[in-house]
Amino acid sequence: MRNQIKINTPADIEKSRAAGKLAAEVLAMLVPHVKAGVTTDELDRLCNDYIVNVQKAVPANVGYHGFPKTVCASVNDVVCHGIPSGTPLKDGDIVNLDIAVIKDGWFGDTSRMYVVGEATPEAQHLIKTTYEAMCAGIRAVKPGATLGDIGHAIQSLAEAEGFSVVREYCGHGIGKVYHDEPQILHYGFPNQGLKLKAGMIFTVEPMLNAGKRHVKNMPDGWTVLTKDGSLSAQWEHMVAVTETGFEILTAWPDEIEGYRAIG
Repeated sequence: MRNQIKINTPADIEKSRAAGKLAAEVLAMLVPHVKAGVTTDELDRLCNDYIVNVQKAVPANVGYHGFPKTVCASVNDVVCHGIPSGTPLKDGDIVNLDIAVIKDGWFGDTSRMYVVGEATPEAQHLIKTTYEAMCAGIRAVKPGATLGDIGHAIQSLAEAEGFSVVREYCGHGIGKVYHDEPQILHYGFPNQGLKLKAGMIFTVEPMLNAGKRHVKNMPDGWTVLTKDGSLSAQWEHMVAVTETGFEILTAWPDEIEGYRAIG
């Protein structure tokens, strides 16, 4: 695996940063549109139109291994890869929207959580903890750290708050390839696994469940649900390893109340 991991040049990272910026802008654009009565199909059409006609970029998910839509829309007990549908969102729903764009051959990939109306205290705690777990994993990124350090930081925080970490899906290397090496597990042990080097680019995207970590797949071949029907949440950023630490390549262009930026 070591020989397969790309070490990106500053010019490469600039192209990755540009693609990541576009992906983050799509998710910020959606904020006023995620509300009760709106369908995820409508949100999907907004994303496609914005990427194609405003950003002059390419929606990376459309047709990827047969995926039919622009955005992955995962509502409540959907862990990931939810296919947008005509079902209206309702008050109290929690939604992960995961978007990827291609700009000049480089991929930008990010996701964030949205709340429709007012979520339950349990849901709010899950969402906030998942965000903090992602932050903990990202803050472990620096040259000489290991992949196990990232996973351990995420798992420790999540489990301390009573949540479980989904193990079937992970972060990934990204650049001119959408899903590349290395795989970024969201659980693990410190000082184990591949050592990080400046120039690596990958995603950190933990999925936490309010119940047990086990998942099940729907017949559509994409949608992943919590096996016990509990709520699930996810956040995702693209990260570059720098000489001194990390850089977020999908930094938000807006502010989310109560969620401080990682710096």
